[in-house]
Amino acid sequence: QVQLVESGGGLVQPGGSLRLSCAASGSIFSFNIMSWYRQAPGKQRELVATITNGGSTSYADAVKGRFTISRDNAKNAVYLQMNTLKPEDTAVYYCNRADSRKYPWGQGTQVTVSS
Repeated sequence: QVQLVESGGGLVQPGGSLRLSCAASGSIFSFNIMSWYRQAPGKQRELVATITNGGSTSYADAVKGRFTISRDNAKNAVYLQMNTLKPEDTAVYYCNRADSRKYPWGQGTQVTVSS
């Protein structure tokens, strides 16, 4: 069974940058469309960005132009480069499949944007 481990979060000032990583066990990962999600306190988990196995990407309007999703299939990894961070980006960030056949959720990585 695929296990997902997110890392790279932290405390950053508004306007700062972070790079999140998602490591997945299991070679089947490379065939899946993968996404980053986030969940802020008291809110539902929301989709942030998606990348196909061919590298095509899409983004939520709230992060378009600031975030970049990428993947390295050889390393079974997905990344999220986050620039020009805003306080409203504060959330726990998760990676998972884009479709309904989700892997078990990892623990996520906390991103806090605050001065």
